[in-house]
Amino acid sequence: MRAVGITAPGGPEVLCVIDRPVREPGPGEVRIAVRAAAVNPTDIGMRAMGGGDLPAPWTPGMDAAGTIESVGDGVERLRVGEQVMAAVTPRRAEGGAQAEMIVVPEASVVPIPDGATLEEASTLPMNGLTAMLGLELLGLRSGETLGVTGGAGLLASYVIALAKEAGLRVIADAKPEEAELVRGYGADVVVPRGDGFVDAVRDAAPDGVDGLYDTALLHEAVFGAIRDGGSMVVVRGWTPDATERGIEVKQVFVRNVLDRTDWLQELRRLASQRRLQLRVAAEYPPEDAAGAQRVMDAGGLRGRAVIVF
Repeated sequence: MRAVGITAPGGPEVLCVIDRPVREPGPGEVRIAVRAAAVNPTDIGMRAMGGGDLPAPWTPGMDAAGTIESVGDGVERLRVGEQVMAAVTPRRAEGGAQAEMIVVPEASVVPIPDGATLEEASTLPMNGLTAMLGLELLGLRSGETLGVTGGAGLLASYVIALAKEAGLRVIADAKPEEAELVRGYGADVVVPRGDGFVDAVRDAAPDGVDGLYDTALLHEAVFGAIRDGGSMVVVRGWTPDATERGIEVKQVFVRNVLDRTDWLQELRRLASQRRLQLRVAAEYPPEDAAGAQRVMDAGGLRGRAVIVF
């Protein structure tokens, strides 16, 4: 089968199409003929840093959508021919989601949302799980206030919508021309991006937000927006040397929840009801995976680039 391959750590030039073997599904596993696989910042990280102890070439990708080709023993919830979406770890010998056929634990697979295309569905699993895990770690109660940085991005769009489902007040940032977009996700207050973020949040929440989801990786620069004793969740493993005023920083490691079938089912339900917006920014063949990563790396993408087989 064809797959996107990373031949060595480096820039986009190390990406190519490779042939990978694919095994039969074992007990509790399904084999998926992949139609679409989203491109995420984690893929750029793997390309830049390599696959660790795994031998090259490495296949990136944590999101896939396609059709179940076969199932292993004990699989009862899913059936051959069903269109599904899956959360995948690329940190395994057989690689990640950007391949024509993958084997995945049944627990990491659910049917695609009603009315969604396979390309749209491929943007949901990993980022949706990331949003849900971060909100769980914050542990905010209905009526409390959440701040969100990077408000126009795909992850933030899921965070905002899920926060509103939980009854939270949401303050998110955006460029002036994207303020209405972010309000459309459900944000109660939209503040400007940039150096004035902390002051603008404090104008809207004088005591500071109860929790902050830092999708824009602003880190300690936005501590000032958080109330005394509040908390922040961060992605990509950042750990501060110190915090202030009792603020707690919590790291989101989505690999720990890729098998949360109940969360994937909830994401499917909300997307089926159009309460989560699925956005494909552009489609690329696997032969142009480098182009997809360049667009993602440039920033400002509203939605996800998707590799289409």
